[in-house]
Amino acid sequence: MIKIGDKIQDFVLKDQHNKEVRLSEYKGKKVLLSFHPLAWTGVCTKQMKSLEENKTKFDELNLVAFGISVDSVPCKHAWAKDMGVKETLLLSDFWPHGGYAQKLGLFREKEGFSERANILIDEEQNVIWMKIYDIPQLPDINEILKFLETNK
Repeated sequence: MIKIGDKIQDFVLKDQHNKEVRLSEYKGKKVLLSFHPLAWTGVCTKQMKSLEENKTKFDELNLVAFGISVDSVPCKHAWAKDMGVKETLLLSDFWPHGGYAQKLGLFREKEGFSERANILIDEEQNVIWMKIYDIPQLPDINEILKFLETNK
């Protein structure tokens, strides 16, 4: 499993607009990888909305947030539209099924989806903070904001 201090593996995943997103394109920015189990569920919806609601704060902190799950691109597209998420990219780790989550050690084989987790990486793409949450637990975005404020 990925841990603090590790260099994060690059990815090419499609966003809700069916555009390829490469992590390596965001070198020079901090990146939050916000893994959630499945779209269209209550806690996952709140988790993704919190990313969208904090976009201005993230911009001020030179941070880009991505929501990542095993859901397909069309599912992510419909869900983003339903939630009113317009600026946060929701990435599809659909095929190979949960492939990126598997590389990071976050895939729950039995359930077929990822852990609920937040991984914060620095401008050089090293893991500087991470937390895995219980599946029904809503991640507190303030944990990340406080960490970033105190580690400028």
